[in-house]
Amino acid sequence: MHEKRAWVVDDDPVVRERLSGLLREVLGGDASLTLAEDIASARAQFDGSRDGLALVDIGLPDGNGVDLIAWLQHHHPQVTTVVVSAYGAEDTVLAALRAGAAGYLLKERDDSELLLSLQSIKRGGALIDPFVAKRILALLPEEHEPAPEAPRKTALSDREAEILRLVARGYSNREIAKLTSLSRFTIEDYTKKIYRKLSVGSRTAAVFEAKAMGWLN
Repeated sequence: MHEKRAWVVDDDPVVRERLSGLLREVLGGDASLTLAEDIASARAQFDGSRDGLALVDIGLPDGNGVDLIAWLQHHHPQVTTVVVSAYGAEDTVLAALRAGAAGYLLKERDDSELLLSLQSIKRGGALIDPFVAKRILALLPEEHEPAPEAPRKTALSDREAEILRLVARGYSNREIAKLTSLSRFTIEDYTKKIYRKLSVGSRTAAVFEAKAMGWLN
């Protein structure tokens, strides 16, 4: 993210204020923050937006936050979307990741924990709350086991696997470029190829899909 822009989409005004405070700590006091209480008003506020960070709740008055995440992934893919919700069910988390969410955090966490997670995401990391991550990792191999007649996904090349391992460790594209002595644009190109091979739309989903396939073991 290059711009200090952020959005908070949550129907609870107390939560909106809490997350706004955390975003100011992460992005700086001069960050431009936009608040929305439902999907309809949020969509209107993203018109013409460039990059930034959006914190989205799942249970919204006019629909499911996953639908907003999918819309953002299609219309504003440069916006990094993170779920901050009280919902932690495995199917909800997986749906959000597949829709394009870069992270999934739980509201029940202390401010200090959320702050550290948001700082990592700002640097390009891909985070999911530890409480649900373990359950999802246990679930994925069974859920993603291919049917006998289904074609297997194209395996990653050695370089792609190397880059995805660095992504899984929380490194940003810029940091990966330095570690591999490649340009940032080359890393971005590799990342797009990885997304296509895994049929995903975010860094977090790519890591989970690759682990499910046994490609990061």
